Amino acid sequence: MPWTVIPEGEERQVKIVNSSSIDGTPIAYIVVLSAIVTALSFIPFSIVLGSGGSMPLSQGVFPLLGWLLGPIGGAIASAIGSMVGAFLAPYTAGIPIVSVLGATVSSFIAGIMIYGKGRRGSWLFLIVLFLLAFYIYGNRAIVQNGIPVNIFLAGNFIELSSFLLFILPTRRRFACWIGDSNLALVALGLFAGTWIASGLSHLCLATITYSIFNWPKEVWLALIPIIPFENLIRSLVGSAIGTGVIAGLRAISLVRSAEAIY
Repeated sequence: MPWTVIPEGEERQVKIVNSSSIDGTPIAYIVVLSAIVTALSFIPFSIVLGSGGSMPLSQGVFPLLGWLLGPIGGAIASAIGSMVGAFLAPYTAGIPIVSVLGATVSSFIAGIMIYGKGRRGSWLFLIVLFLLAFYIYGNRAIVQNGIPVNIFLAGNFIELSSFLLFILPTRRRFACWIGDSNLALVALGLFAGTWIASGLSHLCLATITYSIFNWPKEVWLALIPIIPFENLIRSLVGSAIGTGVIAGLRAISLVRSAEAIY
């Protein structure tokens, strides 16, 4: 009768390690999603008042990349995608450098909405950055250019509402909804989260562009109803596309990025 040998000792596990990653995000994921951003850059969804240029539909998915890839991976993917889109679809690029910066900031803000793994400092840094932007923007508009306070506040409705939702516990609540198994909550979390990330990204960009163009009171009045409508469209696009993407990724059980929250 043959002897039966039973192995002894600690059980060994074989793990596949992907070294081609950035901050826990596989480079392949960054390449694919940046290509999607580039493709969406060809589709305009709004006209820039006064210039005749268009805003790209890709603005609605910048925050989504932050939730799928994390703050660093998402920011890189959005930056690359919007940069390529600025060359291939210049009619939606606006000021290319500003557009790329907005894409990068929007994804990073979204990815940092649930801080962890040493990212608390990034969240606090963002709050200081937003307060500084409000000060610079408001000082130039109200003090230097004489824009009435009520018009400034009305013209910054999405920025102010986004900032309040970001510093309150709603920030974490919306991000938790994105990771919920209920797709209805996922859609709501994507909508609210996109509103926040897009609104705060708009604050950073407006601070820069206003220092360049110093648009008059008449433009401020015209922008008051337009800007919230544009952010509403971004949020609806982010919710619609994001819900489908997250449902699909869950169905195929694709390996997630280390910082993904879905």
